Amino acid sequence: MSGAAQLLREALYRLPAGERLSGLGALPPGGVLGLPFLGPALGGLVLGGLILLLGWGRRRRAVIDPIEANALHGGRMSLRDSAEVAAQNVVSNGSGASVGLEAGYTQVAAGLASRLGIAFEMRRSDLRTLVGCGSAAAIAAAFGSPLTGAFYAYELVIGTYTIATLAPVVVAALCGSLVARALASNPALIDVGALALSRGGALGAADTLPCLLLGLVCAGLAVGLMRGVAFIERGFRATRLPALLRPALGGLCVGVLALATTPQVLSGGHGALHLHLDPGMALTAGALAGLILAKAVASAVSIGSGFRGGLFFASLFLGALVGRLFAQVAPMAWPGFSEFGLAPVGYAVVGMSAFAAAIVGGPLTMTFLALEMTGSFPVTALVLAAVIASSLTVRKTFGYSFATWRFHLRGESIRSAHDIGWIRSLTVGRMMRRDIRPVPLDTPMASFLRAHPLGSPSRVVVTDASERYAGIVLVPEAHAQAAAETGARLADVARYADAYLLPDMSAKQAAEAFDAAESEALAVLDGADSRRVIGLLTESHTLKRYSDELDRQRRAILGEAA
Repeated sequence: MSGAAQLLREALYRLPAGERLSGLGALPPGGVLGLPFLGPALGGLVLGGLILLLGWGRRRRAVIDPIEANALHGGRMSLRDSAEVAAQNVVSNGSGASVGLEAGYTQVAAGLASRLGIAFEMRRSDLRTLVGCGSAAAIAAAFGSPLTGAFYAYELVIGTYTIATLAPVVVAALCGSLVARALASNPALIDVGALALSRGGALGAADTLPCLLLGLVCAGLAVGLMRGVAFIERGFRATRLPALLRPALGGLCVGVLALATTPQVLSGGHGALHLHLDPGMALTAGALAGLILAKAVASAVSIGSGFRGGLFFASLFLGALVGRLFAQVAPMAWPGFSEFGLAPVGYAVVGMSAFAAAIVGGPLTMTFLALEMTGSFPVTALVLAAVIASSLTVRKTFGYSFATWRFHLRGESIRSAHDIGWIRSLTVGRMMRRDIRPVPLDTPMASFLRAHPLGSPSRVVVTDASERYAGIVLVPEAHAQAAAETGARLADVARYADAYLLPDMSAKQAAEAFDAAESEALAVLDGADSRRVIGLLTESHTLKRYSDELDRQRRAILGEAA
């Protein structure tokens, strides 16, 4: 995928072989129609055509990514959809749109893993682990960082770290990294091990203070970027332009922005990141702030207009820029700042990790990325402090990573990859009793009491003349009412006429309905309009099934499931 995207960039922008688009000082002459800024717009047109072609004659559905697959679907993904996303990601990144390839890497790798697990009829918990293995291998291969890949899977795709998942995920990440190195002789995408990250002295506990502040700054900017993507997406929808043409308009905006500012806003930003990690790179504070704003706008416009990709690498690049800017601006407002031991490149590494942790949502993932990039434990300790500050701030003030924020905008309530799909699959329709015989509401009380003496089933569902649900009669209450009042009718003792369950409700929703109605049992109807009775469910049975499933999930997480 990386090679295909690079070939596309070289063709569109007339680049020399191996030249990074975002590492250029200015857009090269030539390109599309002699106007290189049209590259992203052309890519948007191609992307729209590709989406139309791939979706021809098919019912459109939302593509399930690894996080959603593991949270809701037990690790089940469509390999075809994943391959299509990967192709669209290559076109988007290769044309210069400000998106990374990491989303495509993990999508297609996790899709392959899921398809393999489905073919072998693996259990739900094992399939979820296998999807995590695919994602871990993809990220490890992309960055040459096995620990980063492994913890990406633990934090973002599987949702937890357990002894049961330790061996398969780590082995997959290690294999992904080794195979990538064997197939491609290129060095790791980010390598700062040879750079001087400190000013020469030893780093101490006091250096934690500016890193904590930098983490807070990165958190605020990251939340602004995530909200900005949603704002721009709403703006594109408001244009009423067909969805297939929006990427072309977004690409034109990104191209013009690159022409007006710098090509560093284009594509993923690998070349530009290496430029700004160079200690000899010197930009004024104003230039850095302008570049941060331009890259953020380019990324938000690219994703908001419909280009395929994510913010993984863009967040690394933006964080590095924020770190460099922080190192320049902080001495103006913080007397004695120069006494701290980190060099500007060190702050770039800290900012890179903190910003990416806020966007991606993996604090340990980004900490291990810093460790594998730098090989420095003192710097990694400072990165960990900044990452914790950033992650906690985003969690308390915003509550989402970029992926879960996108789910939220779509109406899903996913906040992590923790498996909540079993709760949704444990529906009222699966738990209810179907062997019930409703009684007409106009049945004489005497006949009802003869048919339901004390000691018989204590609840009877009643229906009206149109066989629509009319409530539940408690048998002991009916006997007491008949004894106390001559001429009592079933309608006098029918209860819960407005309280009922639907078959697609989850166990959690059913429990809430029991609490609201203050009833130990409720009728199950086929629909709110038809009100035809199809079953009965008790609160005790619901809680027992929920408890059994919860215990089974706990044992599966610990690797104890039979």
